[in-house]
Amino acid sequence: MQRFRALRSRIVAASVAVALLAVVPSPARAESKDMIELKAQLSQLTDMVQRLQSTMDSRMGVLQHLIEQTADNSNRVAAAMADLQQKVAAQNEALSGKVDSTSGQMQSVNDSIDEVKARLAKLERSIQDMQSQMQNQQQQQQQPQAAPSGGGAPAAGPGGGGMASNGGGAPAANAAPPLQETYQSGVRDFNGGKYQVAQGEFQDVIQYYPQDDLAGGAQFYLGEIAYKSQDYGNAIKAYNVVLENFPSSSKAPAAQLHKGYALLAQNRRESGIAELRQLIRRKPNSPEAMQARSRLNGMGVKINAPASEQN
Repeated sequence: MQRFRALRSRIVAASVAVALLAVVPSPARAESKDMIELKAQLSQLTDMVQRLQSTMDSRMGVLQHLIEQTADNSNRVAAAMADLQQKVAAQNEALSGKVDSTSGQMQSVNDSIDEVKARLAKLERSIQDMQSQMQNQQQQQQQPQAAPSGGGAPAAGPGGGGMASNGGGAPAANAAPPLQETYQSGVRDFNGGKYQVAQGEFQDVIQYYPQDDLAGGAQFYLGEIAYKSQDYGNAIKAYNVVLENFPSSSKAPAAQLHKGYALLAQNRRESGIAELRQLIRRKPNSPEAMQARSRLNGMGVKINAPASEQN
């Protein structure tokens, strides 16, 4: 551009000189030669300006073409990025749905395992009762042989007293509902959407068997019923009972996951994120940890807490 401006200045100066010479009366021959030389220089400058102008026009055309190509490429890249973001979002939603489904299936499997364990425990108790009855019968058969003939009546007395004692204890045992049947009935009613009925059954399990492992599962389902009713405060309380009193329960990871969800539903973002991160640290390979990672990724939150938050 500087070269072009210099040439233009020279052309203007030459044009002014030619105009001035044209006004002056024609003088000597030397002046005519100067005029000829000046006109030749002017012609050369004009040609140079034209060539420069042509070169500039050509380069400007190439530059404009490059700018248009760059703009087209930018638009294509922006469109590709938008499409990629939509695909990633769709994949995250699909993955979240699959993880939720897997978590539900895992809960069903855990319930089935709990039921099998309960049946085995019940069978073991039945075997123990049968063994006790057999031992009692053997003892009763041996006692008349060892006692004198006149002591038959006293020997029968302890046996009868034992039966009376067992009979007296039967009403106390029947006062509490059966643990396994009550718990499984509550699970079936919960899955069937009969939340009020299920709530009563789970409360019976907690009331009559507070120290049993199934009480932790019943407490978890009470939290689930509150969560589905959007009663997030009571849901968090129920989940806390599971985490504090039954930390080794199979329902503990799900209780912590849903506690985090409940906190987020209450707009307690930092507390919810901290709860999900803690679940990932405690049970990194559990299905619930996978759900927590998916939720944090969907929120655009880092899985690991920054050093400032850890301190």
